[in-house]
Amino acid sequence: MIHKHKISRGLLLPVMIFIIWEILSKTIGNSFILPGWELIIPVLIHPMESLFGGASLLENAIVSLQRVIIGFLIAVFCAIPIGLMSGWSEKLDDYINPLIQVLRPVPPIAWMPLAIAWFEIGFGSLIFIIFIGSFFPVLISTVEGVHNIRGRWLEVAQTLGATTGEKFLTVIIPGALPFIWTGLRLAFGVAWMCLVAAEMLPGTSAGLGYLIMYAYNLGQIQVIVAGMIVIGIIGIVSDYFFKLGQVRFFGWQGKE
Repeated sequence: MIHKHKISRGLLLPVMIFIIWEILSKTIGNSFILPGWELIIPVLIHPMESLFGGASLLENAIVSLQRVIIGFLIAVFCAIPIGLMSGWSEKLDDYINPLIQVLRPVPPIAWMPLAIAWFEIGFGSLIFIIFIGSFFPVLISTVEGVHNIRGRWLEVAQTLGATTGEKFLTVIIPGALPFIWTGLRLAFGVAWMCLVAAEMLPGTSAGLGYLIMYAYNLGQIQVIVAGMIVIGIIGIVSDYFFKLGQVRFFGWQGKE
């Protein structure tokens, strides 16, 4: 019953927006300013239909997902080891932390001119932007995870005669995993936003961001709205799976 109430509460605001949107679209009477749902829904329910003689909505979504997953995984494989070592070694953290604090506030899109200069317009520059957007949330969460490991866990490992390597493998990494998972969840959302924004820049040839800008140039506002809805749906679904993983693997945290 509680689950049903949560679903109904979650649907209330979207339904209200849907109704208000339809009323406003009929009142304005200009599909270029605010297209009605009768124009938007056909784009959504036919995602494999070619748009403007090119790739379909689904094909552009798949291209974007492939890019974000590749850039995200590269960032994860770089950030987690650095974060674990930095959190474990105070001396190493003294070297790394100042640089991180300088670079972290720089918006990922601000790196785009350098990305284009280094990798040219296209796949490489997009992956780099995704990497930048994903790297810092994972790194900082990993460092915090190591710092928040309970001292008594390490004391017990020390008492049992664990070596440094054994403490790292049996205490540090498992203890930091809940924080790392939270960092992954945050990082994927940031990576997704960075990708779509980067795809809107001139020179990109596919992806949801590209589709939105191309549709704008053609005055197809209903395609823009449909693309935005797909972006939101993918974001919600990915976050849902991260939440499931958090409950499945780290639900014990709330029971201590």
